Amino acid sequence: MALLTENNRQYYSGSQTFTGDGTKFEFSTTFNTPLSKDPEDNYKVYVAYSGSLVYQDWTTGTTLESNGSIRLLEANGAIYTPPSNCSIVIQLKSQTGGNYGNRDAYGTAVEENYGSYSYIKLDDVISNFLIAYVGSGKIVSDVKRTDVLFFAKRALQEFSYDTLKSMKSQELTIPPNLSVPIPQDYVNYVNISWIDGSGVKHPIYPTTLTSNPYTTPIQDSNGIPTQDADNNNLKGTSITEQRWATNGLKNINNEIQEELPLQHNGGIVTNNGFYGMDTQTSQVNGWFTINDAEGKISFSNDLVDRIIILEYISDGLAIDRDTRVPKLAEEAMYAYILHAIVSTRANQPEYLVQRLKREKSTKLRNTKIRLSNLKISELIQVMRGKSKQLKH
Repeated sequence: MALLTENNRQYYSGSQTFTGDGTKFEFSTTFNTPLSKDPEDNYKVYVAYSGSLVYQDWTTGTTLESNGSIRLLEANGAIYTPPSNCSIVIQLKSQTGGNYGNRDAYGTAVEENYGSYSYIKLDDVISNFLIAYVGSGKIVSDVKRTDVLFFAKRALQEFSYDTLKSMKSQELTIPPNLSVPIPQDYVNYVNISWIDGSGVKHPIYPTTLTSNPYTTPIQDSNGIPTQDADNNNLKGTSITEQRWATNGLKNINNEIQEELPLQHNGGIVTNNGFYGMDTQTSQVNGWFTINDAEGKISFSNDLVDRIIILEYISDGLAIDRDTRVPKLAEEAMYAYILHAIVSTRANQPEYLVQRLKREKSTKLRNTKIRLSNLKISELIQVMRGKSKQLKH
């Protein structure tokens, strides 16, 4: 049985066509992308009658059944049976619009499905594990599906941090307040860069030059925090953040770029650059700090109005379409789940637990090698210039 369930029109154009016969009133789609309960969310329905080249938008008169099939409804709510030679088109929404009707099926459902064959759904991982590893005569004789689900989610979380390609990114503009909110599914940052006029990234680095205080209590003349009527500490504005936001850093960085100053951070400028400078703070791309008190990322004032790319990792469980596993990591997922189940059960032989632990580590290491995506030709291209002599 073939593993591909979509034809080329479904995959590339996001559309599937049915022909009415005068008796059929329910049409089952075979998209990899689940249809939403509200057709406006990720698909539209168009109908063209015999001899007509115009497709009528039937989206508002569509109901989605529990099995993923659709029915057309008349204005009074009765089920509509399309006549013979009537064409019914289910069109997933795409960035460029639909291919039928008035071409207003705008969205991202089609694009989100591209490349999906390289992944396996988390539900499929759980089902495959229960079939292959659980039963009479197997290492795990019996286990609840909910237990497998828990360990599968834990595996996906752990793999997302340093193994899977689960990095996300956002393009943002730094506002005058020099802070942007941390993304909703953020776990840790990977890279933050500002984009120049040519679209080239320039890395922004975390700084130890300043910090964002978590609380700023108002103190009396003796330095004692004061309280309000509810006995909570009164909070003031951070002087540290105010000074950092108005420190003239933009002027300093512009001068460095123009090679005008003779000193910076205790270093001396020579014809070859800075001598004796602190390389940790001597860069002109700007800095950022993680403001845990406000749940924001704060930037130095020379980056105001800059376009930035925020690259970060999530845990792979934030939204439904995240819960998928690269097929290159599938075997490591099974090994992780198997070890987790056996190691948390009582009266298990220690040699078995250790064997499964070694297998888990080995398969995880193989997965990291596979997902590193190293190509010999690319390594050769990088290494070609390494033998060149530097001339002064």
